[in-house]
Amino acid sequence: MKKVAITGSGLFTPDESISNDELVASFNAHVERHNRQNAAAVAAGTAEPLQPSSSEFIVKASGIKARYVVDKSGILDVDRMRPRVRTRGNDEPSLMCEMGLAAANEALRRAGRSAADVDGVIVACSNMQRPYPAMAVELQHYLGVRGYGYDMNVACASAAFGIQAAADAVRQGSARAVLVVSPEICSGHLNFRNRDCHFIFGDACTAVLVEALDGARGEAVFEVLGTRLQTQFSNNIRNNFGFLNPAEVPPRAWDDVLFAQEGRKVFKEVVPLVSEMIVNHLADLGIQAGSVKRFWLHQANLAMNQLIGKRVLGREATPQESPTILDEYANTSSAGSVIAFHKHHRDLAAGDVAVLCAFGAGYSAGSVVMRKAN
Repeated sequence: MKKVAITGSGLFTPDESISNDELVASFNAHVERHNRQNAAAVAAGTAEPLQPSSSEFIVKASGIKARYVVDKSGILDVDRMRPRVRTRGNDEPSLMCEMGLAAANEALRRAGRSAADVDGVIVACSNMQRPYPAMAVELQHYLGVRGYGYDMNVACASAAFGIQAAADAVRQGSARAVLVVSPEICSGHLNFRNRDCHFIFGDACTAVLVEALDGARGEAVFEVLGTRLQTQFSNNIRNNFGFLNPAEVPPRAWDDVLFAQEGRKVFKEVVPLVSEMIVNHLADLGIQAGSVKRFWLHQANLAMNQLIGKRVLGREATPQESPTILDEYANTSSAGSVIAFHKHHRDLAAGDVAVLCAFGAGYSAGSVVMRKAN
């Protein structure tokens, strides 16, 4: 069985960013108009008025200060409040493929590899732009990778699941190298009219190359010491969008096919699940939690990550031990933990141990324990 490593990472960041103040201004304009149009019902007690949001509320609730998006104007347009995405012809690259190409090519460059060195492409993310042909097969085509590609969806934990699948393929010799690509257009499934979640998500795409440790020549090589996956069914984070929606009788409400969550329940249930998984995974590998130099955690909620760090370490994790990109990128679903890895690994020394951990709807969770090799 070959030893495997992550040898390169890539990141695509959209050009446009929305600050909390900009998002709140749009949301509050919607609230004001809605309440004005429904003033009679509110006065009669047959309807509840919508409550405005604030930048202070968003930061306190999440730690988010801004988010990158594929289209800013459509989201901030009070008459629309969702991104505008150009309809593309079948013979041109899809938006997800375009994002994936940018991230994957950077990962290859940092790994010192080309498409000719890769045998597999896994697109692992929370929402696919279409059901088929697989996004991974399209990306494989435009990259010029021979071999195979397939899609994987385990919500926010998708990248961690993809890394385990890639590591298993390389370890067992069925692939020399596998790209795991996570294009997340989260703004497309977010309800920007919902005060409790309108601020949560941003858009981005990440990629990592997984290959054999022997012969690896990347700028920074991280040996994968072990991976662990865990799932537990819960409806507390759910998206009901699917191909049967038009056939359902009665039809679902428009907001029932967008992201929805019971935030307090998620916090209460996911923190112990993830903390225990990391602690047990490290223990099974004979690694003391206190010796881990870096935790790249899923970027959904600052308080959640702080509590997970405290439970794993028995003390508060420092910003260097558990870096945050949430304030700039918001929650980018499966891409978040990989963005944290991509931006915060170059200061680690050879021999340092680190953990990438992603978690989300399902519930789903995955941890990747690594040691820097060079």
